[in-house]
Amino acid sequence: MIGCEHRQKREIVAGWEVLRRHKPGPRTAKAGGLRRTACCTPLRVASWLFDIGPVIWNTPARVKQSIVTLDMEGVLTPEIWIAVAEKTGIPELRRTTRDEPDYDKLMRGRLEILDRHGLRLKDIQEVIGSLAPLPGAREFLDDLRSRMQVLILSDTFEQFASPLLRQLAWPTLLCHRLVVENGNGRIIDYQLRIADQKKQTVLALQRLNYRVVAAGDSFNDTAMLCAADKGILFRAPANVKAEFPQFPAVETYAELTRLIEAEG
Repeated sequence: MIGCEHRQKREIVAGWEVLRRHKPGPRTAKAGGLRRTACCTPLRVASWLFDIGPVIWNTPARVKQSIVTLDMEGVLTPEIWIAVAEKTGIPELRRTTRDEPDYDKLMRGRLEILDRHGLRLKDIQEVIGSLAPLPGAREFLDDLRSRMQVLILSDTFEQFASPLLRQLAWPTLLCHRLVVENGNGRIIDYQLRIADQKKQTVLALQRLNYRVVAAGDSFNDTAMLCAADKGILFRAPANVKAEFPQFPAVETYAELTRLIEAEG
């Protein structure tokens, strides 16, 4: 707002300077038989207009609003890779961000396993199509979205998310993208939308004057929780809770709702 106010003041001064050049000097006029001098210098008029600017332009006071950012897998939906592991009988795919804090290392390992076993994108999508949100997740999210803005921040991929988002009434999701070979569906790489996207999203929301309440369950959520105004662990494993004891840890949607409401 300060930058805008300064710009408005400069525009007033510039406009009055144009008028001054066309009508220089003090003006006189008769009113009721009295002689009157109008000593309205450009600086005096500009200062006056700047002082009452908030009234003229109806500038509102800044109000901090609340927004909630949630992880998806483990908070609202099952872990996709664990489901794939169970369906395919490949135990190495059970490893998730709850176990491995280095996301790139985790994903490179997954891609190598998929290649070794000849699994294609459609094979994973078939597993995802059979999944449903966690019990109570849809009701929790519907209730939360009716009272405040909610963003889902996930390290999943666009090609995975749609069946689950449909069952959650299409909340806004920010995630990443897989690189897939045309024709055969082989997953050859992955592309991050931005590095450390969960934390960076929280910081961007705070720059927009939001108070951010964040909830997640894994190592890849902790940067988001640290950056948020309030971070909450939801159904986190013991190793994550032990490493980040500063965050309250809850197990039910009712408890999570109460903590969010207390901050919002």
